[in-house]
Amino acid sequence: MRRLLPVTLFAALAIAGCSSSGEDTGTAAGSGRSSMMPQSSIATAPVGRSQVDALTSAQNELATSVGDRVYFETDSTSLSPQARATLDRQIAWLNRNPTVRLIIEGHTDERGTREYNLALGDRRANMVKNYMTDHGIAAGRLRTISYGKERPVAVGSNEAAWAQNRRAVSVVDK
Repeated sequence: MRRLLPVTLFAALAIAGCSSSGEDTGTAAGSGRSSMMPQSSIATAPVGRSQVDALTSAQNELATSVGDRVYFETDSTSLSPQARATLDRQIAWLNRNPTVRLIIEGHTDERGTREYNLALGDRRANMVKNYMTDHGIAAGRLRTISYGKERPVAVGSNEAAWAQNRRAVSVVDK
């Protein structure tokens, strides 16, 4: 009996440490990657209410007054004249707001494999980043991420939906 006590305590502690918090700790939806992956080793300060309000205000201004997204043709990373005009407005806005940093999200439509679309989304996001850096925005203010086909804004298997999903979106970074 005396030998079972430490084993029982260890098992109880192990089970308690594994209890669910209601948060999914398995793989990210369809990503094949664990959502338990280590976070950045860079410590970040907690974001206060006024900082959240400032971020929300900046994102709203970017989305409504400037334009926060550009669109692409099928299987393309080329910037159309409309996309360049939107990016020129974003660059002017970033010049007026020198402390703002952006995350540039690359997206694709549903067609193609997950791997192909992640790579295409990455190329689209980097095309936008390169355009901005070529026009004077410091690369350190911009970072990119590809979501491929994982975050559609329009659901449907038709050209209208696909056209809305082939995009790069600029999001204010905290």
